Amino acid sequence: MNQELESQFDEFDKPKIIRRKLLPWWIKTFCWIFMILAVCGLASLIGNAFTDNVELSLYGFSSNTAYSVIGIFIIAIMTLKGFAAFSLWFEKDNAISIAKIDAIVGVVICVASMFIAPREDGHFPLRLEILLLIPYYIKINKIEYEWDNQESLS
Repeated sequence: MNQELESQFDEFDKPKIIRRKLLPWWIKTFCWIFMILAVCGLASLIGNAFTDNVELSLYGFSSNTAYSVIGIFIIAIMTLKGFAAFSLWFEKDNAISIAKIDAIVGVVICVASMFIAPREDGHFPLRLEILLLIPYYIKINKIEYEWDNQESLS
């Protein structure tokens, strides 16, 4: 009896999808870049203990030491980006939420670096990272349903 019920509902079961296949090639590429960047950022904390000068730069903020407010801020952002990339690459359940937070934080930091920290020569710095962060957020938003429900819409 139980086996008959299982066979009747087999046609309604959708096969599980591989979440990584939902990501376009450019997000997969950036996942690896940011996972490596996060490791390098965390390694700069150790490296700065042995050398006086460690150059850090991200989203228009830069520091020549890891042990400063801006240095720790940059390393924290690198770590967030690396964690988001790790979560997407290894298909974690909360990866989409983390990726959305990563994109929003990135846009906010880029805008802040353009308006709050202008260059000394008075020119307005345009952060080109925004041109990738916005499509990143849009794509992550589009695949959210399939990612969360692990089923293909087609």
